[in-house]
Amino acid sequence: MSPAVDQILTVAAMRAAEEALIAQDSSVEALMDVAGRGAAEWVWRLAGHHKVTVLCGPGNNGGDGYVIAEAIRARGGKVAVVAAMEPATAAARNARALYRGDVLGPDADPHGDALVDCLFGSGLTRPLGEAHAALLARLAAHHRHRIAVDLPSGVESDSGALLNADLPSFDLTIALGAWKFAHFLMPACAIMGERRLVGIGVPPVVGAGTVIRRPHLREPSADAHKYRRGLLAVVGGEMPGAALLACAAAQGAGAGYVKLFAAESVAAPAEIVVNRGKLSEVLTDDRNTAVLVGPGLGRDGQARERLATALADPVPAVIDADALLLLGERQLAERRAPLIATPHEGELKALEAAFGCSGEGSKADRARALAAASGMIVVAKGPDTAVAAPDGRLACAPRASSWLSAAGTGDVLAGVIASRLATGSEAYAAACEGIWLHGEAARLCGPALTAARLAEAVPRALAACL
Repeated sequence: MSPAVDQILTVAAMRAAEEALIAQDSSVEALMDVAGRGAAEWVWRLAGHHKVTVLCGPGNNGGDGYVIAEAIRARGGKVAVVAAMEPATAAARNARALYRGDVLGPDADPHGDALVDCLFGSGLTRPLGEAHAALLARLAAHHRHRIAVDLPSGVESDSGALLNADLPSFDLTIALGAWKFAHFLMPACAIMGERRLVGIGVPPVVGAGTVIRRPHLREPSADAHKYRRGLLAVVGGEMPGAALLACAAAQGAGAGYVKLFAAESVAAPAEIVVNRGKLSEVLTDDRNTAVLVGPGLGRDGQARERLATALADPVPAVIDADALLLLGERQLAERRAPLIATPHEGELKALEAAFGCSGEGSKADRARALAAASGMIVVAKGPDTAVAAPDGRLACAPRASSWLSAAGTGDVLAGVIASRLATGSEAYAAACEGIWLHGEAARLCGPALTAARLAEAVPRALAACL
């Protein structure tokens, strides 16, 4: 997809983009008509000729609702409009005037198949008032399906925060113009259901975030061999199971050779090469193309020594798990090759403390700040995942299966990212490729997955990218 389609904008950036379109011989009314009619197509797909209720607020999001309602009415649909307040903008008043159906007041209580929430859009920064919250809750309870236009009312766009407790969940959220960060950040993204985008012609915006999408990868060349495809060195530690999971995942993600440098004897599968030699000697192999350190490393003195040795290898590296809790500015002072850190929430806080970051803002803000302070690519993983580079690039992943909330799945992610890094992918691209493959492998596994099953599914996820 083009950058304009997959970009993620803040509220301020979206407003600036709309103003630029208006300055280029468009108008608020014209943009509202494009957005509303595009959203109506998705509403029609879900509701068809069933009863639809559109809840309209006073602003331009409410104006979108009147356009949606008129588009559905004009094609023979059954639609009712509930106006929470009178339109307060010129464009919303115009949209209401063009709607040829009846408008009900806030005391109305229609029942139907689908509720379309156009109460408030992406500019909301304070909680819904008591009356509006009660109106939304009542209508949501009396409709089988719920559709949010741009964002569910009560969601803060830039952070993904829920401004009200007990907001209803939605089956579909229709983003208008561009994706917003709340479409990908918890807790808001958990109530949005499926997400679809209606474009209005917004061009690529400098500094915008992007959505992580399926990468386009290539099979090995006809003359490839294991070293040309990439040698990944995995540094093990006191808990070998985690490192073995990472190795298994890495083997399925493209690297030609995965070698485990173990601290002790390991009962590894035959296809995983295990080396128990002195780490400072075996990591001098100039055929290494990437290093992974952290899964199962431990946090004692020996673990610190193994981390320092791994970081001394002048190839790109992935740092995960225990290694993140041992990492500080001094260890990276002489480091020149790219580094990817893959922290979960607790590890992210530890890294923020180590690198002097405030820890304020959304997960995307925090990832970007840590990347700038540390010089690392930061994969802030969890129920929502953001990737940031020191140069300001930022990407968010669509929400993956909640069955990933199982022990060992983070080790699998580290192995997949490290494998992509070993194949020669640029570090930021490798992180995004690994995140997509990890999420797709989880989808292929289905419910109640285990880390081992997840690693086994990685080759099938890779096949989807070829």
